[in-house]
Amino acid sequence: MKHSIFFHHLPMFLLFLIVLPNSARSHDYLDALSKAILFFEGQRSGFLPQDQRMNWRANSGLSDGWTYNTDLTGGYYDAGDNVKFGFPMAFTTTMLSWSVIEFGDSMPPHELRNALVAIRWATDYLLKTVSQPNRIFVQVGDPRSDHNCWERPEDMDTDRTVYAVDAPNPASDVAGETAAALAASSMVFGSSDPGYAETLLRNAIKAFEFADTYRGAYSDNANVKEGVCPYYCDFDGYQDELLWAAAWLRRATKGDNFLEYIQTNAKTLGADDNINEFGWDNKHAGLNVLVSKEVLEGNMYSLESYKASAESFLCTLIPETSSSHIEYTPGGLIYRPGGSNLQHATSIAFLELVYANYLARTSLTLNCGNVYVSAQTLRQHAKKQVDYILGDNPMGLSYMVGYGSSYPQRIHHRGSSLPSIKDHPQFIACKEGSIYFNSTNPNSNALVGAIVGGPGEDDVYADDRADFRKSEPTTYINAPFVGVLAYFAANPNLD
Repeated sequence: MKHSIFFHHLPMFLLFLIVLPNSARSHDYLDALSKAILFFEGQRSGFLPQDQRMNWRANSGLSDGWTYNTDLTGGYYDAGDNVKFGFPMAFTTTMLSWSVIEFGDSMPPHELRNALVAIRWATDYLLKTVSQPNRIFVQVGDPRSDHNCWERPEDMDTDRTVYAVDAPNPASDVAGETAAALAASSMVFGSSDPGYAETLLRNAIKAFEFADTYRGAYSDNANVKEGVCPYYCDFDGYQDELLWAAAWLRRATKGDNFLEYIQTNAKTLGADDNINEFGWDNKHAGLNVLVSKEVLEGNMYSLESYKASAESFLCTLIPETSSSHIEYTPGGLIYRPGGSNLQHATSIAFLELVYANYLARTSLTLNCGNVYVSAQTLRQHAKKQVDYILGDNPMGLSYMVGYGSSYPQRIHHRGSSLPSIKDHPQFIACKEGSIYFNSTNPNSNALVGAIVGGPGEDDVYADDRADFRKSEPTTYINAPFVGVLAYFAANPNLD
C-alpha cells in the first residue's frame, strides 16, 4: 500500500477504519434477495396485475401473437429492450426454478411466494409457446426495429414479428431449454398447485420430444436466424440442451427412460472440451452439477462421467488448485471476455453452492489433485463473488440497482430511463426517446434489483447508459443470484 508511510501518525481508530477490508462489512442478503426477485416485475410483458409492485410499469405487448391468430402475451423482456427472446427466457425460468428447488427452504415464506409468482409469469408464457402441435414459438419482436428505437414498452410501435419453428425444422436448443424450464418448474409447483405442475410436466415431455426428434440449432433456420442472430444465436451447439432437458425430466419424473437417455448419450451428446461454461447458451457445467446429485447421493455410478466433469470444472475455480485457470479481476471477480460479465459470476457462484450442498449431505470433499476442497471452501469462494457484486469491490459500488448507498444510476434500459407513462402519459415515439438515452441524468425510474453487466477486467465501471455490455441488466444474470442470495440470507456468516 503506497500510503503506508503515513500510518504511524494516525490515531488507532482511524487506522482501523482505513485498513478494515471490504469483506469485513456485512451485507443484508435478505434485502438483496427481495430486490433480486422484485426486478422481474420490471421486465414483465403483457397485462400487469393489480398487485404489480414496480408501479412505473404498465401493460405492454397486448397484441403479441396476432399474426398467428394466437395469444403470445406475457413473459419477460430479457434485458433493456422490448423483445421476448425465448431461448434466454427459458433458461431464466430453469434457473429461477432451480433456485427454489435447492434454496427455497432458505427463503422467508413471502419471498418464496414472490419467487413462485416470478416463475409462473414465465411458465404461463412458455406453455403458450408449445401449445400447437409440432410448432414452437421462439421469439416475439423484431430486434432490429426494436433496437433502432429508444421507447417504453408501453409505447412500442415496432414490428412484433413472431418467430416460429415448425417440424421437421429443428429447434433442439430452444425446445430443449423450454422442456428443462417446464420440468424444473413442475417440481416447484408440485405441492402448492399439483394440477398446474402436471400440465407443466406434460408439456415438458412434449417439448423434449420435439427437441430430440428434430435435431439441430434453431438459429440455422433461415426464417428465424434473421431475428435471433447475432443476439441469441446458438453458438455452442444444441446437444447440451438435449442432455440438460433429459436430466431435468429424469429429476422431475424419476423415470428410467430419461436416466437411460443421459447414460447412453453422455459421450455422443457431451462436450468434454467444453465443460467450463454455464449460461443461456452452454449448459455443460450446470448439467454436470445437476446429474452429479444422483452419483453423490444415490450411488448411480453409471453417471460417473458427469460427476468427474463437474469436479474438474469446480477445481478450475479455486486459485489454490493446480488446475486453476479461471481469470479474475484484480479485485477478485470472475471474469470472462464478452458482455454481461456478471452472468458468469452469478451462475458460477450458484453451481458452487449447489455442489457444496451435495457434498455436505454426503460428508464428501472434492479431490482437486494437489488439494482437497471442502463444501465450506466452495461456499466461501461463492461468497466472495456475491459480496463483490453487492459492493465489496474497488469501486465501492453495488452492482444491484437499489441495494446499498451507491449503485448504477444510468443503466441501459428503456423503460427505466424514460419517464413513466404515469408521469408522462403522452406517447413518446421511436426516436423521441433518444434525448433520454443521450442524457447524462440518472434514469427516471429505478429498476430495483437489476444487476448490470458489471465492470471490466480492470474492475472499472463508468455508469454509462451507452455502454450496454456493462450497464445493461438481464434476467439471466438475476435468476441464479436468487438462489445464491437465498442461501446467504439464511447463512450470512460462514465459519
